[in-house]
Amino acid sequence: MRDLIATEVNDFAKEHQTKKTSISDPHQRAWLEVNQSALEANTTAIKGFLSRGCALMAVVKADGYGHGAETVARAALQGGAVELGIATLQEGIQLRQAGIDAPILLLGNLVEPQELKACLHWEIMPTLSSMGQTLICQRLAEASGRIFKVQLKVDTGMSRLGCDIHEVSTIVSGIKGLSHVVLKGIYSHLAMADGGRDDGSLDVTDSQRRRFNEVLKTIPDIDNGVCRHLANTAGTLRDPLLHYDMVRVGLALYGHTPFNGNEIQLNLKPALAVRARVTLIRDVSAGVGVSYGHLFTTKRQSRLAVVGIGYADGVSRSLSGRIFALINGRQVPQVGSITMDQLLLDITDFPEVTVGTIVTMLGQDGSQCISPKLWSNLCGTIPWEVLCGFKNRLPRVVV
Repeated sequence: MRDLIATEVNDFAKEHQTKKTSISDPHQRAWLEVNQSALEANTTAIKGFLSRGCALMAVVKADGYGHGAETVARAALQGGAVELGIATLQEGIQLRQAGIDAPILLLGNLVEPQELKACLHWEIMPTLSSMGQTLICQRLAEASGRIFKVQLKVDTGMSRLGCDIHEVSTIVSGIKGLSHVVLKGIYSHLAMADGGRDDGSLDVTDSQRRRFNEVLKTIPDIDNGVCRHLANTAGTLRDPLLHYDMVRVGLALYGHTPFNGNEIQLNLKPALAVRARVTLIRDVSAGVGVSYGHLFTTKRQSRLAVVGIGYADGVSRSLSGRIFALINGRQVPQVGSITMDQLLLDITDFPEVTVGTIVTMLGQDGSQCISPKLWSNLCGTIPWEVLCGFKNRLPRVVV
């Protein structure tokens, strides 16, 4: 009996012999790889695409679209960005605590004086949508003896944040009369710049551009130091008339465009890869149901690989049986329901796959690449949501 157990143990060890890793090794189960060089190269490519004199804001909110805000910020600033855009106060504070001193604009709305006080302390520019917010900033700055740099947002058609276009000249005049508040920017946001050419998107975008221009005409004496910006990634890539003094770019920094076609030739490089390891291999007969609900049944003698990643990590269950992974640049079909922590691949035609083999779920592998747009098209969402959906339990490895 002991000999049998010893033999089984040795066979198991041989079968599962992989690269030696410690328990804390981020490559143990599944992980995100972030390519810092790609982020910098993408930033440089976008900067070269802009109209002369137009600056670039790198949007690093949502933890840099899942890539790591600090990593993205440093790469983008190295690549030519001059300002950073974030969505929450905590995101800005984390960048400051990391030693990043570039101008930061908080794109979200703050409602508590204490939050605005923190912006003043950490030198983060808040977005203002009313004169009331502006007066709070004045009181806070006056009490501390500091100058509060702010930016004013105008609603030109998004119907979200921003003051009404008819209030702009009054608010700007009011800010100019304050002793401790300085207006550093005036901006708006496009609602449909990423739409198609036949769904009215271009008309809506052009209407917003004309409204923004009309707003700027109402404040002809605006200081030269006030930065005007309107374009997001889609607007930046689609129309140079939207470039103004600065553009705010997010998705393209990470190597993707919001368009379905290839009309924009920037040679962007995907900066994120999602990889995982095969944890077990199963040999099953024909006619065997696989995973929850038996949504997939084998049609032949099959070899299945269990991979240690699931919907709790950000691989949506709605993609079950509709996607493929890459192994050594070859497409391997995913089968059965994607579960919370694991999914299955049909490796019947891939005899080289063993326990420990690295699988690419998203990103580049050899000459092949799986784009977040592929996933978003399959499950009826957008690539932004796919990139932001990878959970914190996936270690992030900068390469």
